Amino acid sequence: MEIDCMTAKLYSWNVNGLRASMDHGLMDFIESVKPDVLCMQETKIMGNSLPVELLSAGYKLYINEAEKRGYSGTVTLTKVEPLNVTKGMGNEVYDREGRILSLEFKDFFLVNSYFPNSRRNLERLQYKLDFNTEFQRWIKNLEKRKPVIICGDFNVAHSEIDIARPKENQKNAGFTIEERTWMDNFLDDGFIDSFRAIHQTDVKYSWWSYMGRAREKNIGWRIDYFILSAALKEKIISADIMDNVKGSDHAPVYLLMNSEL
Repeated sequence: MEIDCMTAKLYSWNVNGLRASMDHGLMDFIESVKPDVLCMQETKIMGNSLPVELLSAGYKLYINEAEKRGYSGTVTLTKVEPLNVTKGMGNEVYDREGRILSLEFKDFFLVNSYFPNSRRNLERLQYKLDFNTEFQRWIKNLEKRKPVIICGDFNVAHSEIDIARPKENQKNAGFTIEERTWMDNFLDDGFIDSFRAIHQTDVKYSWWSYMGRAREKNIGWRIDYFILSAALKEKIISADIMDNVKGSDHAPVYLLMNSEL
């Protein structure tokens, strides 16, 4: 496939700790794929302790850190300086954990997102559902200005094809009917799951538990996405999961767009 200079190479990765990922080949990954933009989630780092190697890699770097040290957080690297950068959704209730980092480019907004986990015993399910509702409202308002690309860890496997053991997990965090119904509604609100637009029936996962050699056995979940406004569907060149890349319990996902940053 011949890709012209108008192609935007967008990558997203829940690194499960930015410092740890540096020790497990993050810089090698960046050098290998040469992203135009790399969005990272669960970075667990404060702005004053970013690795020097990352700061000198030739990218503009933006961070939205959580108030709680060593928790959550998002970081975005970009070759092209954005027109605007926004941290959070403008709602204090949901913006304390550094989960949303939005960059405005010429043709679209790129929203780096790390959705809450419902947690064991679903103790945070209602918080997540409320977060989801606020996020959808905020995104639809943003979309009034220009199309939106949302990437990151949504902490939900949308359909049974997106999880290795659907029956066993129906009442577990990340696969509850409430979370999956929200995902249905969100996509029905004018958005495209880029991976499924290309790979309608492929079984591929982006997260594996560290327990029970789950990754080795490929007992995984697809919970990391590039979701985009339906208006951008025809601009998709390729979208996939790099499930061979190690360094985190998540795999990177990418989206190649026939678009200009």
